[in-house]
Amino acid sequence: MRRFTFRLCVFVPCAIFLTLPPALAADDAAKGPAVTVLKAAKSCFSDIVEARGTIMARDETAVRPERPGSKVTDVLVEAGDTVTSGQVLAKLAPPEGGSLQVTAPVAGIIASSTAQIGALASPRGEALFSIIAHGEYDLVALVSAADLKKLAVNQEARLHIAGSEDLDGKVRRIAPTVEPNIQQGMVNIGISTPKRLLLNSSGRATIKTGQSCNVAVPLTAVQHGPDGITVQIVRGNRINIRRVKTGLLSDGEVEIREGVNEGDIVVVRAGALLREDDLVRPVVANAQTPAK
Repeated sequence: MRRFTFRLCVFVPCAIFLTLPPALAADDAAKGPAVTVLKAAKSCFSDIVEARGTIMARDETAVRPERPGSKVTDVLVEAGDTVTSGQVLAKLAPPEGGSLQVTAPVAGIIASSTAQIGALASPRGEALFSIIAHGEYDLVALVSAADLKKLAVNQEARLHIAGSEDLDGKVRRIAPTVEPNIQQGMVNIGISTPKRLLLNSSGRATIKTGQSCNVAVPLTAVQHGPDGITVQIVRGNRINIRRVKTGLLSDGEVEIREGVNEGDIVVVRAGALLREDDLVRPVVANAQTPAK
């Protein structure tokens, strides 16, 4: 009996020991590092081409008197004014007496004026006025060779111009070649506005050339390493590292074209210390409850 009792006492603790691993695994999971996660969802990304350049008049018309030797007696417009075709811009007094009128040959915006009362005016001298015909400007900009291929005439653009409110425009002309040294090509983006823009001022245009809808993850979730581009997924409280193919960027998010599925639990800030199959404690972004 004593020997049997002794063996029974040894056997029971062994049985208890065999039931411990699941509990130990749970404890290990609880001790894993906390990681912020979110559920991958689909989003649409716009393919945007950016062009930077300067504002130029599409057609600038110089206005001079027809007769030489006339004096300016009256100036009726100044730079920045909008004028109509045939509108009187100034009055002159020719040498033989009488009065002459200088009129606008086209409608548009007065870009500059040198007309001063008492000054002489000549058909071969400096222009009295310069008119931006029909208020039409171009943003003459450079675009990378890769982006130039995405552009097409009449694509809509949004322009951000120094010293002016944002304006709408359209792609008007695309260069057939690129500069070999810089691998950029020229594009003209047309602008029509009744407001005067400062010629030679800097401007930037954003042109939407397409759209793509796929799974989106934060840019911070993507890692670049010797194994390629990866994203860390959490499955069953363990890290699963996925190689991915990325696409477009927008507002701090990146399009994932391959490697992550909608609904996957993604580590928001990929950590270099996390390895495949590491135990972690996932916490949903902006929440206090663990992810499931």
